[in-house]
Amino acid sequence: MAAKLEQYRIFKEVADNGNISGTAKKLYISQSAVSQSVKLLEEELGVRLFSRTSRGVSLTAEGRLLYDYAAKALALLEAGEERLAQTRELLTGELAIGANDTLTKYYLLPFLQAYHKRYPHIRVKICNGTSRKVLELLHTGQVDLAFATAPEDDRPFVVRTCFDTHQVFVAAPDYDCDFNRVYTLEEMSRFPLILLERTASSRRYLEEFFLRHGLKLEPEIELSSHNLLLSLARIGLGVACVTEELSASSFQRCIIRKIQVEEEIPSRTVAMCTRRDSEPSAAARRFMEFVKEGTGNG
Repeated sequence: MAAKLEQYRIFKEVADNGNISGTAKKLYISQSAVSQSVKLLEEELGVRLFSRTSRGVSLTAEGRLLYDYAAKALALLEAGEERLAQTRELLTGELAIGANDTLTKYYLLPFLQAYHKRYPHIRVKICNGTSRKVLELLHTGQVDLAFATAPEDDRPFVVRTCFDTHQVFVAAPDYDCDFNRVYTLEEMSRFPLILLERTASSRRYLEEFFLRHGLKLEPEIELSSHNLLLSLARIGLGVACVTEELSASSFQRCIIRKIQVEEEIPSRTVAMCTRRDSEPSAAARRFMEFVKEGTGNG
């Protein structure tokens, strides 16, 4: 295929120059190489492409027909090569990221801001979903990067640790509980709980933890947003289970307080994942570098 493409390049140059010697000088090859290339193309197509004149060569009717197609095809290839070069240099392109709302707001936002400022012509797309959903999107090639709880089966992915998370129980500062005492898991299960909906991986993880201790959670309120967990706990509607690392501002403003629990829920890892079977695009690689530099994992 590469040899055939070169034949068409030489054919077009000969047609543009109108002579063999001029084409040879422009392409830095011998006249015999140019003549041989044209001859081979004519033999393969079974037509005569050029007529010899006193001033050089000119296209035959068949040659003019082929020239129109060859010129357009070569122009498209050159445009594609130029666009590819721009993509490598991050002058154009697209970056698709899979992450849930909470991670996007509390973790990715500063990276997204810095990345967009540095590469304003890269179109950034955010696909929202649970860890399971964004990993499925990554597996099927619908996103370039997925930020999710580290998958148990990491064979299809390259997994890079971002940070560890801890689930904690919180309530409003004036909530009817004793913030100075340590509660058992059974006591915690009896509070009016505010939890994420069952599709969330952190909810499933929490339920599995309590089930291992023989306890079943029956929340009063189920929500799809981590922010709503904090908001409803803040106004005293119950005890919410939230991600401690993503609730720092609420703790700092003292609008919620942490309830001490006898047995700590094991931590989980948030990871940046890519597909193992394909190299990330230039745009994705650069965003990964932003994240690594920001988390100290570079």
